[in-house]
Amino acid sequence: MSQKIELPESCNFSDYFKWNYYPEDILDYFGYGFTSAELVLPQSQQQLEGLSSLERRLRRSLPYIAIDNNMARREFLIAPVLMDLIDYTEAKLKVSYPLEVEPQLKCSLDYFLQAGNNLLVIEAKDENIERGFKQLAVELIAVDRAMAEAEENMLYGAVSIGKIWQFSVLSRLEKQITQDLNLYRVPADLEELMHIFVAILTG
Repeated sequence: MSQKIELPESCNFSDYFKWNYYPEDILDYFGYGFTSAELVLPQSQQQLEGLSSLERRLRRSLPYIAIDNNMARREFLIAPVLMDLIDYTEAKLKVSYPLEVEPQLKCSLDYFLQAGNNLLVIEAKDENIERGFKQLAVELIAVDRAMAEAEENMLYGAVSIGKIWQFSVLSRLEKQITQDLNLYRVPADLEELMHIFVAILTG
């Protein structure tokens, strides 16, 4: 059951992080459905050379780094993962990518990766992954509307608070966004996380 909500005539993606609306109410406002489920995400079988080296570096350095703010999380946890991901996929990465499709769907995407027709939206947030998901979901809706003529049915997104990542998928035909119930930890689940990223961008 969705509750009808009212939004300002103009708002940024980050506003949805702050508001106390439930995700299903926000998505219903834009005409999309919401579900939570254990997603069966694609996994690449590609040999990811150097991944074990990244994992060792993270395990060795993290005890000495104060990961207590968003900038630290981006620089020392998220950026190293994305740099290796680019190496494996040759995806183009746009940071703080501006996107405006309508007054209530505008601002910038933290990380926008594209390899061929495959793309991935990543939102980096402070220590609240549930609120981060709401913002990510709205960003996926904006991307969906911006690429209205594209043939791809599935849009993938991930929200990260540095040590923890969570995926979401937007089914364009069904206009449905699914929040994954699974969480991936860095560095413990780094290998599985990276194989999913590579499969999304090269599939």
